[in-house]
Amino acid sequence: MNHADIPMVSGRKSALPKVYGDTPTFLGVPRLDLNHLPSGLDAIVVGVPWEGTVTWGTFTGCELAPRSIRHCAARYGGFLPEYEIDLFDHLSLGDAGDIAVEPNSAEETMARVCRAMERIYTAGTIPVVMGGDHSFTPEIIQAMTRCRQGRIGVIHFDAHFDNAKVFGEDTMPRCAPIHRIAQIPQVRTQSIAHVAIRGPRNSPSQLAYAREMGAHVFTIRDIRKRGMDTVIEEAIGVARAETEQIYVTICSDCIDAAFNPGGPADFNGLFAHELFAALYRLGQNGIAGLDFVEIYPNQDASGFSSHLAAWAIIHALAGLADRKRSVKGETVRKPQPLAGKEA
Repeated sequence: MNHADIPMVSGRKSALPKVYGDTPTFLGVPRLDLNHLPSGLDAIVVGVPWEGTVTWGTFTGCELAPRSIRHCAARYGGFLPEYEIDLFDHLSLGDAGDIAVEPNSAEETMARVCRAMERIYTAGTIPVVMGGDHSFTPEIIQAMTRCRQGRIGVIHFDAHFDNAKVFGEDTMPRCAPIHRIAQIPQVRTQSIAHVAIRGPRNSPSQLAYAREMGAHVFTIRDIRKRGMDTVIEEAIGVARAETEQIYVTICSDCIDAAFNPGGPADFNGLFAHELFAALYRLGQNGIAGLDFVEIYPNQDASGFSSHLAAWAIIHALAGLADRKRSVKGETVRKPQPLAGKEA
């Protein structure tokens, strides 16, 4: 895309493309028709404004997050000086707007998500999805299995295992995506990596179930002891073992509550820089899709959590851009040492 169209770039168009109403596309990328997607794009952004059963207290309203994240993203461009890369120099992106959900039917909504993701994968690209609650992630992976060959590994950033089998009468709750993902035959359950698990909203049975299916669990203590760089390399190794695809799913509460006012009160979590560095590395390694879920804009007047989600997605895309740059064999500039410091 032309740099004149990119936010934060001098000379860009005064008005960004809109997906609906006054809502701009993510980062001002071109607006796409989900029913007539072009080929040749590296990633397509889409929203799923869905919230099903509320499973904990009064934390609700995440169906508003796709709009909030897009508005926050209008502030940003694709250049990360810490990596000396502009994602728009290497990636072609589009925004297909939001999937039309059916508020009275989780089953119909999930079917619509799956069909939309099939269109994205059939177009030869990958989805970058903004939720919404965590219940729709299995539908993205189900669509991948219909359009791409090979077994699938999953890297799951979350404070919680999210592997409940049901919640009351709801068989598709936000606390059960990993259980549903584990039922997909192409998913290698031993290649599921939970990252940043912590806190008293987990149960012994959930840990036992994770171990029973062969999933690897990296708790916040692992990250504090060994560092995110080490842990994410191990998680990539887990997800890559005997698989051809990696899918990444991110619940906002993997982040410490201090940095996530639009999420649950889950403390002792990741710092923002740890998540950003991990997502950049995952992009470098190659991913077959990503979602960011569970932000509640109504409780976050300044939109900090939506801004954080935009930053997280930008870091993952920048990692993908670095991967594409490396495949092309382009020279990567090394950061210069600070004045007065040794190289």
